[in-house]
Amino acid sequence: MKPFPKQLTLDLPVETRYGREDFLVSPSNARAWDMFENWPHWPDRVLLLLGPTGSGKSHLGAIWAAQVGARTLPANQLPLADLPGLARAPAILLENADGARGVEKELFHLINLVRESGTFLVITARSWPDSWGLVTRDLLSRLRLAPAVEIGEPDDALARAVLVKLFVDRQLVVDTSVVEYLAVRIERSLDAARAIVEELDREALARSKPITRPVAAEVLRRLDGEGPADAS
Repeated sequence: MKPFPKQLTLDLPVETRYGREDFLVSPSNARAWDMFENWPHWPDRVLLLLGPTGSGKSHLGAIWAAQVGARTLPANQLPLADLPGLARAPAILLENADGARGVEKELFHLINLVRESGTFLVITARSWPDSWGLVTRDLLSRLRLAPAVEIGEPDDALARAVLVKLFVDRQLVVDTSVVEYLAVRIERSLDAARAIVEELDREALARSKPITRPVAAEVLRRLDGEGPADAS
């Protein structure tokens, strides 16, 4: 049997949408969603938003930032920031604090400025502050006292809903059996879901064929670098 002829595909970017209507609420993120829905009635001016990579922290943070007019910046950019000016913003979204190095002095200063100015600060990270390797005891103490909400890995319902939404965003029509097949085999993260849907989109364009379970199995095998995937 001859292989499918490959067509030239145009790698057109599909913008990741961070709108409120694009965030799918499920048991894994409901507590975090409710906390942000309850703004500004928070127990503290500083809030930690924790969760693994690809869990939706950036999406939820972006929704909140757009709603309240927050300034957004990665934690590793703190040394370059005008901290007093930053603290005068209506709110601040500081991302990936656990991945930043050498910013403890600036982060400590920013937290103090936030409390003095009465603004709000959301700090995102993959893990609790005790695992960040902090050496500034006063900073660690302040972070430990800050309330925190966690987003877990996507549950079954969310994994399926995300796949469906990603296929719809790319105007791809797939059978529900394909969604079920992928949902139980890919890594439980939103990034993994985006990656497999993007690759399936390319494959469908190249083959000029619909996405079926055998096609999904072949693409998964290629992405994982493993042997034949079970398409049953």
